[in-house]
Amino acid sequence: MKVILLERVEGKGVLGDVVTVKDGYARNYLLPRHKALRANSANMKAFDAQRAEIEARNARAKAAAGEAGTELDGTSYVLIRQAGESGQLYGSVSGRDVSDIVNAAGGKVERSMVVLDKPIKTLGLHAVSVRLHAEVLVTVTLNIARSQDEADRQARGENVINAQFEEDRAAADEAAQDMLAGGAGSHEGDYSEA
Repeated sequence: MKVILLERVEGKGVLGDVVTVKDGYARNYLLPRHKALRANSANMKAFDAQRAEIEARNARAKAAAGEAGTELDGTSYVLIRQAGESGQLYGSVSGRDVSDIVNAAGGKVERSMVVLDKPIKTLGLHAVSVRLHAEVLVTVTLNIARSQDEADRQARGENVINAQFEEDRAAADEAAQDMLAGGAGSHEGDYSEA
């Protein structure tokens, strides 16, 4: 289906371009969200007549998103989640979780604005992109940890999973040294049979 884009669409074109897209993409995404019009003669005339107004509206939306983006860009949020010893989460962090934590902190982000290629499934610091407008992309940092103390350690740059394994390894080495020093399995005394 041929459509006229009313704003920049990732991978398709910019405002005013006439592009061919799949019918389902146009019917289910572009047309209902007012990102495009069907490319027919009536809509082409209407678009040409209103082009300046559409461009001005798009510029205002971009400016508002840019203003909100300056406040949001580079911010960090802590998410406390349950995870296994290896740092693997029991579940995952999705776009909904990101939008909820940002909105709870006073931001205004919809779930559809969060750009995640795949859900986050491990502890640590994760950079997440948020598309506030077709031309405004900001990055927020998620600090996913099992406790607030662990989140503080991660924020300082410590890898808590490796640190935990090092502590466990050191404890095991110390226990092995104690066993060797104590002569594990040998006892002093005379155990001869009478």
